[in-house]
Amino acid sequence: MINRRIAAAVGVLVLGSVAVPAIGAGAASAAAGTLYVNNTVSCSDGAGAGTQALPFCHVAAAAAVVNPGQTVQIADGDYNETGLTLTRSGTAAAPITFRGAPVENSIGGSRIHGDSDSAHPGNGLVVAGAEHVVVENLAVTASYGKKALLVDHGNDVRFRGINFWGANVQVTNGSTDVTVAGSRLEGKGPLVLVDGGSRNTVVSTNVVTGNNVDDMTGVQVTDAPGTVVVSNTVRSFCFPGIVLGGASTGATIENNVVETQTSYGPPACATPARATGITVAATATSGTKLDYNLVSPLSGGTAYNWGGAAYTTQSALTAGTGQGAHEIVADSDWLWQREPGHRPSPIIDSADENAPGMIDSDAYGWPAVDHPTVPNTGTGRGIRDRGAQEYQDFGSLFTPAGPTRLLDTRAHIGVGSTTPVAAWGTVTLPVTGIAGVPASGVTAVTLNVTVTDPRQDGHLTVYPHGGDRPNSSNLNWTAGKTIPNLVTVPVVDGKVSFYNASGGTVHVIADLAGYYSGKGSVLTSTSPTRLLDTRAHIGVGTTTPVAAWGTVTLPVTGIAGVPASGVTAVTLNVTVTDPREEGHLTVYPHGGAAPNASNLNWPAGKTIPNLVTVPVVDGKVSFYNASGGTVHVIADLAGYYSANGYETYRPVGPWRVMDTRENWGAGSGTNVRKAGPVPARGTLDVYLDMPVTDSVTLNVTVTEPGTDGHLTVYPSGGTVPNVSNLNWVKGETIPNQVVVKVKDGKVSFYNASDAPVHLVVDAFGYNSR
Repeated sequence: MINRRIAAAVGVLVLGSVAVPAIGAGAASAAAGTLYVNNTVSCSDGAGAGTQALPFCHVAAAAAVVNPGQTVQIADGDYNETGLTLTRSGTAAAPITFRGAPVENSIGGSRIHGDSDSAHPGNGLVVAGAEHVVVENLAVTASYGKKALLVDHGNDVRFRGINFWGANVQVTNGSTDVTVAGSRLEGKGPLVLVDGGSRNTVVSTNVVTGNNVDDMTGVQVTDAPGTVVVSNTVRSFCFPGIVLGGASTGATIENNVVETQTSYGPPACATPARATGITVAATATSGTKLDYNLVSPLSGGTAYNWGGAAYTTQSALTAGTGQGAHEIVADSDWLWQREPGHRPSPIIDSADENAPGMIDSDAYGWPAVDHPTVPNTGTGRGIRDRGAQEYQDFGSLFTPAGPTRLLDTRAHIGVGSTTPVAAWGTVTLPVTGIAGVPASGVTAVTLNVTVTDPRQDGHLTVYPHGGDRPNSSNLNWTAGKTIPNLVTVPVVDGKVSFYNASGGTVHVIADLAGYYSGKGSVLTSTSPTRLLDTRAHIGVGTTTPVAAWGTVTLPVTGIAGVPASGVTAVTLNVTVTDPREEGHLTVYPHGGAAPNASNLNWPAGKTIPNLVTVPVVDGKVSFYNASGGTVHVIADLAGYYSANGYETYRPVGPWRVMDTRENWGAGSGTNVRKAGPVPARGTLDVYLDMPVTDSVTLNVTVTEPGTDGHLTVYPSGGTVPNVSNLNWVKGETIPNQVVVKVKDGKVSFYNASDAPVHLVVDAFGYNSR
C-alpha cells in the first residue's frame, strides 16, 4: 500500500465469560524481574505461576503480586477480567509496568475485556490509589455505562499506546500527574473526563472519537487545575470538542485538531450552538494558554468560547482575549485532499513542538517528519503536525545533477572490468555517495541508460537492487543496435540493478541526470509543448540543421508556462531526425563545456527520441551534436522543476499497466480490453490504478508497427498536441520514458501512423500532492 498514513482500525473480539479467582497478596509467588501472563498456553493463577514456562492466566493474578521495578508482560490474546483493578504501587525510581503486545489490527494485541460477563458488568481498567504505574500497548473494553479507564486517586500513572473502546476515560478524586498519551479512544462522551480536583493531568496525542448519540463530547475538564490537552485529534460529531470548566486554571490547550461537524451527509449540525470547538469557562481562564490548535468551522457552531464570549475566527479570538495568535479555523479535511489546486493541509509542520506534554511520536507510533514542500512554521524543528496523526504520505523532491557518467562497461566505469554484461546477466551499480548524490536518504535516481554492441535481440530491465526482478523493460534492441532511454528507478541499499534479458552479451552505459530525496525541487508537469524544432524555425532563428560538432542553445524559461526565474531543471522529450552521420547528442546546462555523456545515440538516417531531464543555467539548456554530419533536433516540454509547488515524486514498482498484446483488465466483459493493437490514427486511453495523481512517469514501448510513425502521449480527454514521444520505422521495437499529466485517472496514447501498433506501458512513479 502506497499510503503509509492509513491507520489500522482495531476491533475487539468478545469471548464467553471466564471467572477470575479471588487473589490475595500471597496467592502466587512472583518471578523476578518480569511476570508473564498468557492464557493461550498452559497457565495457572496459583502459587509458582508467572514464569515464561508457567504464566498467569489472568492479568489480575499478576497485578495482585507485582512489586516495584517489575514488568507484567501480557501476551497477545483476549483476557476476560470483569473489572481489572490495579492497587499496588511502584516507586519513582522503580515503577510497576504492565505491557501488552502492540495492537496493530483486529486480531493482534493484548485485549482486556471488562464487558465479557453480563452477570458481572465491569469497568475495563481501574487504578485505585496506586502510584508510579506504567501501562503500555493494550486494548481495553468495558460494559455499557462503565469506564474503559478509571484512575481514582492515582499518582504518577502513565498510559501509552492504549485502545479504549466502547466507554470513556476518567481521571478523578484528586489524582495527580496522570498521563494518557499515544492512544485511541472511542465510545460514549465525554470521551476524556478529568475532574474531582485532579491536578497536572496530561492528555496528549490521542485520537478521540465519539460514537454514542447521547453524548459525544470529546474532552471535558472540570475543577482540575494544571491540565494539559495537547496534540489530540478530537471528533465530537455535533457535541462540544474540548471543554475547560470549573476551577481548571493554569491549563494548556495546544496543537489539537478539533472537528465538531457531523460524521455523515452535510457537515452542518442540526443544533450548531452545542458544537463549539473549544470552550474555556471564565473560572478557568486564569493562567490558561490556548494556541496552535486547528478548529473546523463546518459544524456551523462557534469555534471558540472564552470566558463566556463567542469567537468564530482566529483574529477575533486574539483581539478579544490575547490568546490564539497561531490558531487556525479551517477545514481539517485538507489533510487528505490531493487533487490539483489543493495545497497541503495547514495542519502539517505547524505545531508548537515546545508545548508541554509532547511525546516522541504520533498516536500510531510514527515519528515526526518534515514535509518537503511545506514551510516549517511550528516551533523547535518546526516539523511537528497538529493533531494526533503525523502526516507521512508524501514523496521526494528532485535534485538535478550532471550529466555524469556512472557506468560504462566498456571503460571500467562503475564495474570492475571491461567485460560486457553476460547473457541473462545482472550488473549492480552503486549510485549513492558518489557524483554529488548523498550517501543516504535517496529514494530514486534518474539515469540516461544506453545499450551498445548487443549480440542478440533483447531488452534491459533496470530495477531496485535486492528485489525481485519485475516484468517490465526499459530498453528494447535488435542485435548490433545502440539504443538509449531515460530511466527513473527506485534506489534500495544505495544501488540499482541492470538485467540483460537476451541470449547475447551487451555493453551498458548510465549517465546520472539527478536524484530524488527529502530536499530539492518540485516538478510542475505541463501539457506537451514544442519548444524547439530546427526544421520549422521553432526555438531557433533559422531552419538550418545543427552543424557537425555544433551546439544549439535553447531558452526554456519565461515561455510555455515556465516561470522566468527559479527553474532548476526541465524535462524535455528530445528527438533527432535526418542525421547525416552516426553520432550522439549531449544535452547539458548552458554555459559549461559539453560533458562526457550522451542522451541520444543514432545511426545515419535514423530518427531517435529520448526523454531528457537537464539542469537549467541562466534560463537555458544546450544541445551538442557529437557527429561529423548535420542533424535536426526537436524538443517538447514535459515539465519543469522549481522551489514552487506541492507535488512530490513517489517511485513505484516498476509494474506493468498495459500490454495490448494481451487481454487486459479484471473480470470480464466491459472490464477487459481484448488483446489487439491500437488502430491506425487511433487513441488508447489507459486507466492508472493509482492514488490521486498529477503526473506519472511511464516507460512506453512500441512494438510490431505496420508502418513508420510516431506516438503522442497526453492527458486523457484533451486535443492531441503537436508533439511526439516515440518515433519508429516499420517493424521496429522502440522504448521511451514519458512524463505526462494525468486527467481523470487516465492517460491517452495516439498512434500517429497509418497502420496498427502494439503498446507496452510500465509505471515507474507518480507525482502527487
